[in-house]
Amino acid sequence: MSARTLNLSLAAASLAAIVAACFLGSTPLPPARLLAALFGMGDAGDTIVVWAIRLPRAIAAFVVGAALGASGAALQGLLRNPLAEPGVLGVSASAALTATVTLHFGLAAAFAWALPIAAVTGALAATALLAAAAIRTASIVTLILIGVALSSFAGALMALLTNLAPNPFTLADMVAWMLGSVANRSFADIALALPFLGGGVALLFATRRGLSALTLGEEAAAGAGLDLARQRLAVVAGAGLATGGAVALAGAIGFVGIVAPHLVRARVGHDPAATLLPASLLAGLFLVAADIGVRLIPGDGELKLGVVAALVGAPLFALIAARRRTGDG
Repeated sequence: MSARTLNLSLAAASLAAIVAACFLGSTPLPPARLLAALFGMGDAGDTIVVWAIRLPRAIAAFVVGAALGASGAALQGLLRNPLAEPGVLGVSASAALTATVTLHFGLAAAFAWALPIAAVTGALAATALLAAAAIRTASIVTLILIGVALSSFAGALMALLTNLAPNPFTLADMVAWMLGSVANRSFADIALALPFLGGGVALLFATRRGLSALTLGEEAAAGAGLDLARQRLAVVAGAGLATGGAVALAGAIGFVGIVAPHLVRARVGHDPAATLLPASLLAGLFLVAADIGVRLIPGDGELKLGVVAALVGAPLFALIAARRRTGDG
């Protein structure tokens, strides 16, 4: 299968999943009613269900997945490490921590941009720290340990904030953000996070040529004319913006960014540049499908999307790590 065919297939599957998400729910909509609601010609209740609840939720899941997939693929290309990913390296946790701070102190309620700006700031800081560590050490194991420590520290601080939550409503918001969800997201929420998501992903795609050059090694890439400092800065900024926007929209969702690039890498010749698009499409498709499952699983309460993503992604991550033939790369 060529890269073009793979991308077209994933794009078609993603569109089909988004349409399926509009069909499915606690009350399935027949095709005729769904089409009528999509074009604003059906029952008012059906129109509200599709346009105010199901469609924005599906689109939110897709754009979050796409941002995390592109970030994971770019970080893996930059660090030349197939285990790199925003969630594993603590970037998502750091973004969730700074977002949680705005919820804890009521800043998100007072200023709509406070939460996305805080999430992006946390993601950028964590990604910059990891990039600096990658420059100073050649050990992949050391880098992963730094990411695990960063994630654990951010998790501990979030636990402290939840412990000190001023009221039950704030606590509920903070816990929901930590577990990850796209429930009750609107087009307004998507529009608020879109500048960060779109800007970050666009910046990552602009680094494609440099990511391909880095497969030769940093010295060879620099000899070929690549500005290494500029490349690192672009990937760090792009991954930070995209991850921060994703966390601002859906909370902390891990493992998606490591699994998607790994599944498509062999089909594009192990070229980091060619991995970006299919990885983002596959990650978006995965989150839309996972969110459909979240809504259809019977139970008194709805499972969180981040929980389902971790239940699927964590075993796959362990499998990827076990299959690596070299310890420090």
